[in-house]
Amino acid sequence: MTLQTDLDRFLDNLRNGRNASPATCSEYGRDLARFRAFLEHDAIDDWSAVTADHVQRFVAAEHRRGLSGRSLARSLAAIRALFGWLLRENRVRFDPAADIRPPRSGRPLPHALEVEEVERLVSVPGTGPRECRDRALLELFYSSGLRLAELAGLDVTGVDLGEATARVLGKGQRERIVPLGGAARKALGDWLRARSEWADADEPALFISARGQRLSRRAIQARVAHWARRLGLPRNVHPHMLRHSFATHLLESSGDLRAVQELLGHADIATTQIYTHLDFSHLADVYERAHPRARRGNGGSSDGGE
Repeated sequence: MTLQTDLDRFLDNLRNGRNASPATCSEYGRDLARFRAFLEHDAIDDWSAVTADHVQRFVAAEHRRGLSGRSLARSLAAIRALFGWLLRENRVRFDPAADIRPPRSGRPLPHALEVEEVERLVSVPGTGPRECRDRALLELFYSSGLRLAELAGLDVTGVDLGEATARVLGKGQRERIVPLGGAARKALGDWLRARSEWADADEPALFISARGQRLSRRAIQARVAHWARRLGLPRNVHPHMLRHSFATHLLESSGDLRAVQELLGHADIATTQIYTHLDFSHLADVYERAHPRARRGNGGSSDGGE
């Protein structure tokens, strides 16, 4: 049987066997038609081959398309109802959507920048310490998807340019290793050379002010907003927008939701589902293949301010 044949039989049972309302049948039909198209795009032609990963990626794709938490909950309810019927018909052995929850309603995702907008933002002009620092922190936000607190808390010893990695401390004091793209490595190398003009020998912070002190979160936010305005980006840009752009662009390129979740250091992403741990070599491979600035260096260069 084709996926559509089973869907038709399920919807017929919904209408005539369970006496569901016409509105419910119509909504379930639309939701399941999108799910079927998603599966067929993945070359899935049998419901028994559907896994939790397929459902997770479908929910994430629908979330990125703008569906609310309530609409996603309805889509998941439709998928669970379908698989409940398939179980009773002995067509499948389990419900892959059983443990998946939708994103919470009322928490819209921040806007993501377009790749071209990110390219413009990180092209900070100038070669002085301030410009090198700002270019490096912008590249690092987008290169590795860091939270503001993670970037502000980075020490020099947390960055390994040779290995192209950074060690960050995330929420819940969870430490993770993130890869650095080629553009970020170059920008960080430039900044580390310029940093000596401001830093005392015993200062551990990676990003510092002209007074030699660790750059505060507020100051970092101000620098991001400053360069967005100066370089003509048509919206209010903040650090979390760069983190969200990292996740969006990488997910669109790779389709590997679990790897993106791991790179972000999330307990959940989009579907709030906790995924199995992926080893770093796999994450680095996904990053290298998919991130827009993984291989490119970026020149740079002036402005005042902190």
